[in-house]
Amino acid sequence: MYRQYFGFAEAPFSIAPDPRFLYLSQRHQEALAHLLYGVNGDGGFVLLTGEVGSGKTTICRCLLEQIPDNCDVAYIFNPKLTVEELLSTICLEIGICYPPGNRSIKIFIDFINSHLLRAHAKGQRTVLIIDEAQNLAADVLEQMRLLTNLETNERKLLQIILIGQPELASMLERRELRQLSQRIVARYHLDPLSKKEVAAYVRHRLEVSGGKSHLIPEQLIGRLYRLSGGIPRLINVLCDRALLGTYVQGKERVDTATLEQAAREVLFQPSGDQRKNRLYTLATILILATGLALGVLIYRLGQNHPKTVTTPVKDNGKTVIPHHPEDTESSSLMLKRASELSQPTESPNPEKK
Repeated sequence: MYRQYFGFAEAPFSIAPDPRFLYLSQRHQEALAHLLYGVNGDGGFVLLTGEVGSGKTTICRCLLEQIPDNCDVAYIFNPKLTVEELLSTICLEIGICYPPGNRSIKIFIDFINSHLLRAHAKGQRTVLIIDEAQNLAADVLEQMRLLTNLETNERKLLQIILIGQPELASMLERRELRQLSQRIVARYHLDPLSKKEVAAYVRHRLEVSGGKSHLIPEQLIGRLYRLSGGIPRLINVLCDRALLGTYVQGKERVDTATLEQAAREVLFQPSGDQRKNRLYTLATILILATGLALGVLIYRLGQNHPKTVTTPVKDNGKTVIPHHPEDTESSSLMLKRASELSQPTESPNPEKK
């Protein structure tokens, strides 16, 4: 909608993982290097983790563009599969023909092993890339470990790259997966962008799309960094919405008010009045809860206060009321007060006649 208004050749902040827009920060360069190492390695697992929207899938797409000709790749981006479904998907991805309707794990593995041996004899490598690998079931991960047992005297026949969110690393620390964890030859966690990298990232995407870098002024980068946490996907969404708001208002560049409005719409951040109302509500709830707690405490203290109970006892056949000192003291005070009240009161200043 705003592309013609600002002179963009294409949308600068699309969330599609287009490798042309990949900004290779130091972190992204290191992540890509780890994946390339996995492609050219001698087998085992390579692990890449990162928060949602940190750019893992974009890096993976960039990797696919750099795959050498002597490498066959099976790329799985929907890993919620059973063991049989995983093996059949691998066969489909790298062109292995297996008996129609087969559900036998052994037959799948036999066909995969035969294919890998033939590929190795021709000088071909085979790489399995699994995106969103945190969704893999434990039995599927174990089957993948068994696939890496396929080897020659020189190297493994299958290289596996696992890409996923941070919980994937935690999952691989479980005791039942320790054998797989020991086969990971390279690990890398993709951190968010720094404030300086956010500025370079925004300029890069504006320039690639044919726009001008001044559309998002430098003084807004600090706020954009805090709002996004340095996560590329959030940066894209915020900038896209801010540019749309700028276009609607007929302005030439994004300003602070437009960016804040974009944040409220995209991140569901409350306005100032909404924040005040929430604080008032929380304060009211806190006061009511405190009052209720005090009421319960006072009631319980009253219930636990000891009471004096006078129980008649018999002494030589006569009923005797036990004597309590506090009762005597209380009675004396009452008699004294009654005596004072019964005496006539004299006027302090008698009137003289």
